[in-house]
Amino acid sequence: RHAGACFFPPAFGIFEALFFPPPAPLANHHRPFDACIFDLDGTLANTLTSIAHFGNATLGEFGLPEIPVEQYKQLVGNGADLLMRRMLKTVGARFSEEEIQSFRAAYDRRYESDPMALVEPYPGIVELLGKLKEQGFQVGVLSNKPDNVARDIVRTMFGPLVDQAHGQRAEFPTKPDPAAVLQMAADFGVEPGRVLYCGDSGVDMETGRNAGMAPCGVLWGFRERQELEEHGAQYLAATAQQLWEIASQP
Repeated sequence: RHAGACFFPPAFGIFEALFFPPPAPLANHHRPFDACIFDLDGTLANTLTSIAHFGNATLGEFGLPEIPVEQYKQLVGNGADLLMRRMLKTVGARFSEEEIQSFRAAYDRRYESDPMALVEPYPGIVELLGKLKEQGFQVGVLSNKPDNVARDIVRTMFGPLVDQAHGQRAEFPTKPDPAAVLQMAADFGVEPGRVLYCGDSGVDMETGRNAGMAPCGVLWGFRERQELEEHGAQYLAATAQQLWEIASQP
C-alpha cells in the first residue's frame, strides 16, 4: 500500500483522504542536486581578454611590459591581490607593498569603469541557466573577483537567471576556503551535499570538496583537464549541455 494510506475498505476513501493524507512530496527527490553554484571567470563568462586588457593597461601606466593574453590563464583564479603580485613577478618588477597597493588601485579603477568590456558568456550558458531555473534549481555564482565587479557582470549578463552572486568580500577568505560557498548554500536552504559546485580550476575543485559539495570541472575554461582531475573533480563537462545532464541526472 502507499505510504500514508489507512486500512479501510474503499467505501471509506473520503475519510482516508481527510484524515490520512499522503505525505507532502520531498522536493526534487528524483535528482541528486537542488542547487548549482558556479565560478564566474572561465566558467560562465570568458573574461580572459578583459582581464588581460585592464591588466596590460595598468602595466603600461607603470612603465612595464605587457603580458600575452594566454599567459593570464595561469595568473588568475586566486583573487585580485594575488593576480597583481603574479603580474608583477611575471614582468620582473620589484615593488614595495605600498607600490603594489598603488598598482592594485590603478587596476581596480580601470576595471570598475567598464567591467563588461570584452566579456561574453560561453556558448550555451544562458540556455543552461534558464533550464536550471525552470526546473527549480537555486543558482548562485561565487567568484574570487572583487565583489562589486563580479556582481555587476552577473547582473548585466544573466539578470534574474542567477539568484545570488558574490565576489571576494572582506568578511570571507578567498576560495578554496569554503566559508563563502557554505554561506550561499545556507542562504538557499540547501544542504551542501545537494549542491553541484562548478568551476574551471583546481581552486574550484578544492572549494567544492572543502564544502562537502560535488565538484564539477568545466573543460572550456582557463585550466586543463589534468588540473581539474588532480584536484578532485567528481564530474567533468565539455559543454553546457553535458553540465545540464550532470545537474539534472535522475
